[in-house]
Amino acid sequence: MRPYGPAALRLCIGAVFVAHGAQKLLGVWGGPGLAGTAAFFTTLGLTPAYPLAILVSLTELAGGVLLVLGLGARWVALALAIDMGVAVYKVHYANGFFLNWGLVPGKGHGYEFNMVLVGALLCLMLTGPGALSLDEWRNRSAEAARAGRGRARKG
Repeated sequence: MRPYGPAALRLCIGAVFVAHGAQKLLGVWGGPGLAGTAAFFTTLGLTPAYPLAILVSLTELAGGVLLVLGLGARWVALALAIDMGVAVYKVHYANGFFLNWGLVPGKGHGYEFNMVLVGALLCLMLTGPGALSLDEWRNRSAEAARAGRGRARKG
């Protein structure tokens, strides 16, 4: 059952990034859309805001899809961990550790959620995508091909 642990983690984390990327890029589920994301980046001093908004939105949306599929999972996890590191540094660190559960006006969320995401992404970088992933299927296919060539040489 060990390969299914990273698979479950990968599917959950991938779904989170698909949702957040879609909010930023497409404005679905109450998200700001690309223009709103770029405007927010401007308030953070991230310039050029519009190209960065496209980059971050696509990284989260496409990265989430790739995690769900388990394709390039280690590299995708690295890109998303960097994305979350910047989010902690530029947005959440000033608000402390905890989320703003009471939705106190004028106070943003802390970095605890982002820290959990970074930890999960680090786990995927270290363990790989687990079962039910395209990376695993490609690795097994390559091993089978090598084994087949080895048998052919012996025969």
